[in-house]
Amino acid sequence: MDDVGFGASSTFGGLIQTPTFDSLANNGLRYTNFHTCAICAPTRAALLTGRNSGAVHESGFSHIGASAGFPGWDGRLPSTAGTIAEVLRDNGYNTFAVGKYGVTPDEEATDAGPFDHWPTGKGFDHFFGFLGSQTDQYKPDLVEDQAHVKPDGRHLNEQITDKAITYIDRQKKAAPNKPFFLYYSPGAVHAPHQVSAEWSNLYKGKFDAGWDAYREATFENQKKLGVIPANAVLPARNQDVKAWETLSPEEKKLYARFMEVYAGYLTYTDHEIGLVINHLKEIKQLDNTLIFVIIGDNGASKEGTDNGVVERSAYGKQVTAQQHIQENLDRIGEIGTALGNETNYPLGWAQATNTPFKLWKQDANAEGGTHNPLIVFYPKGIKEKGGIRNQYGHVIDVLPTTLEFIGGNIPAEIRGIKQQEVQGTSLAYSFENAAAPSRHTLQHYYIFGNRSIYKDGWKAEAAHHPDFIDFAKYQSAGQPIPDGDFEKDTWELYNLTEDFSENNNLAAKYPEKLAELKKVFDEQAKKNNLYPFIDWSDVFKGRTLKAGTKNFLEARSERK
Repeated sequence: MDDVGFGASSTFGGLIQTPTFDSLANNGLRYTNFHTCAICAPTRAALLTGRNSGAVHESGFSHIGASAGFPGWDGRLPSTAGTIAEVLRDNGYNTFAVGKYGVTPDEEATDAGPFDHWPTGKGFDHFFGFLGSQTDQYKPDLVEDQAHVKPDGRHLNEQITDKAITYIDRQKKAAPNKPFFLYYSPGAVHAPHQVSAEWSNLYKGKFDAGWDAYREATFENQKKLGVIPANAVLPARNQDVKAWETLSPEEKKLYARFMEVYAGYLTYTDHEIGLVINHLKEIKQLDNTLIFVIIGDNGASKEGTDNGVVERSAYGKQVTAQQHIQENLDRIGEIGTALGNETNYPLGWAQATNTPFKLWKQDANAEGGTHNPLIVFYPKGIKEKGGIRNQYGHVIDVLPTTLEFIGGNIPAEIRGIKQQEVQGTSLAYSFENAAAPSRHTLQHYYIFGNRSIYKDGWKAEAAHHPDFIDFAKYQSAGQPIPDGDFEKDTWELYNLTEDFSENNNLAAKYPEKLAELKKVFDEQAKKNNLYPFIDWSDVFKGRTLKAGTKNFLEARSERK
């Protein structure tokens, strides 16, 4: 899934109904301590390769303006880091991908190629979806195999679901006993939030009590489900989010509608995934299929601004907050429709759907950016139903888990090219043992200056500001963009074993532990090609670009 916080789905205590996920989790395992990279492309690169994103050149994006010519930043997965599709194809599998890919360089994303970094160049027999980070759900930038194709007018989720079922059926007809691998990766529920009224209207009036009430209700649900510790504490509201009770009636009406659409979009996507699950059941393959559901490639998105976004025209304008709110109110009927081609909910709902954590997408320093749910389902191989697993995990663990469990091999070479070390740790040891100690004990995070290091239950982290949203404000106000100064960032320290949601900063109490972890971060940064650090000031000023190309926003506008 895309841009789904820990506290969104009903499966992990949220107030948005996800019955397909509920069923898979109730008949499988819920992993409560699983992590992503805090933004889409790094997470996907790490997931597909089993290596840290910087080690496979994807510390940022593959987009024009957000990649650089340094080893960790060129946005091109190297041939030395074979994907799960390449490995499984060499182990006798057919391999299919549908939906969002997100790690093909923009410069190569035309029908002229080259196709080395397209899905078909990375081990997938067939691909149907889009290559970038986001697309209009009714008019997607659609690709099949190695060529752009015309969308049929239906919602993208329906198109990718039908194609996934077609790939499976076609293979089973030709080779009934041959195994397959499907990477089902919807653009949902990334902006634009688009879904038909029959789905969004399911939630009419459901969020009128606001985001503060949502957080409290979700937090209690999470404790009842056992997906957060009994001693967990709900953090204070993020300082950039207003108390719901202080909002005007017009703001409440507007913001509630944004959330109704988001919730409908998530429930609809869960339904489409359910169609694939039901088809596997119909062809008697469900019990024979190992399924991983990663609910979010990062935390909930903060990119919807304080007031929500219907169409991106608000950026670049010198408008007041009240003018922006009025623009959105004038277009409230377009939220979720084909006309709302950039729809994204306001910041308060990002905080709410990230319950019980602080901060959000892009914040690699905080659990709110990196902590996402995982479900593992395999009736034939996992005896326990509805189990809870608290072992620490990361997206780089999914590839080695898969291969260990199916008896596959990680090859020393792929197509004659020597392979990098797979850095993930298999989670298969925990399938049958809920009490097994975590084997993944060290993990670093870095997204555009925000950074952290986890080791043996302790975590050191530094927020880096200003961030993407701040830069948009600078630009709309016509102000110069400041440089980021990494030396001025303040480090914090948390004991996650005792403090699940990062409420008690221990930096002043344990300075030696903080210094130790900062040193470990530096070692991991060097090992995984994170230096030189790149932040949003570099992206917005165009310093990551080759000479003569546009800055990030100009390039993005031209692509659209």
